[in-house]
Amino acid sequence: MKHSELCPRFEKGMGLLSKRWTGLIINQLLLGPQRFCEIESSLPISGRLLSERLKDLEREGIANRVVFPETPVRVEYSLTQKGQALQPVIESIQEWSHDWIELEDETQSHTESL
Repeated sequence: MKHSELCPRFEKGMGLLSKRWTGLIINQLLLGPQRFCEIESSLPISGRLLSERLKDLEREGIANRVVFPETPVRVEYSLTQKGQALQPVIESIQEWSHDWIELEDETQSHTESL
């Protein structure tokens, strides 16, 4: 693959995944299909922003939205095969951040113990 073909795709992928909350929403959906309210209650995110991010993920073919014709209507979100393919990426980021990222509280505790 030519460098000129790789860069725009890489940039688009990073742009999508780096939107605030997108990675955490994908991580949540890796647990399996969930209703909107389940996702919303698991993350400190507004319903409006969650809806926007889910629409972005649907548009990109990463998430799937299924509406069940029940009363009340039930809407469930899941990852598509394309979304499931992000699992090793998300797991690698989790591992890397665990090994290399310190939270502010951890930094202060480490400094105070010296």
